[in-house]
Amino acid sequence: QVQLVESGGGLVQPGGSLRLSCAASGTIFSITAMGWYRQGPGNQRDLVATITNDDGTNYADSVKGRFTIARDNAKNTVYLQMNSLKPEDTAVYFCNMRVYVSVRSGGDYWGQGTQVTVSP
Repeated sequence: QVQLVESGGGLVQPGGSLRLSCAASGTIFSITAMGWYRQGPGNQRDLVATITNDDGTNYADSVKGRFTIARDNAKNTVYLQMNSLKPEDTAVYFCNMRVYVSVRSGGDYWGQGTQVTVSP
C-alpha cells in the first residue's frame, strides 16, 4: 500500500509565499511522474505543475514564473514553492505520483489535499 501525505498549506496574504510538501510512503519500487493539482470551490481539479523523473517540468500558464516544482527522490517527496500568491490561487492542492510497487505494477496515487487560502 502507498500513501501520500501533504503538508504546508495555510492562510497567506496576497504577495506572500508558501511551500507545499508531499511525501510518499509504503511499498515503493520507483516513482516516475510527480505533480500538483488544485481544485477551487465548484471547480474541476486542474493541473498546476508536474515534474518527471529526469526533472523535466511543466506548469500551468497561470503559475509560470511564480511557482516552482522540485523533487527529492531519496525522500520520495515532491515540493511546490509558491511565490507572489494571488487570491485566485485559493484552492485545495493535491499531490499526485505515478508509483511503481514492482517493476511491472504501478498506478496513480493522490494525497488527501491541503487548503491554501490567499486573503488580506
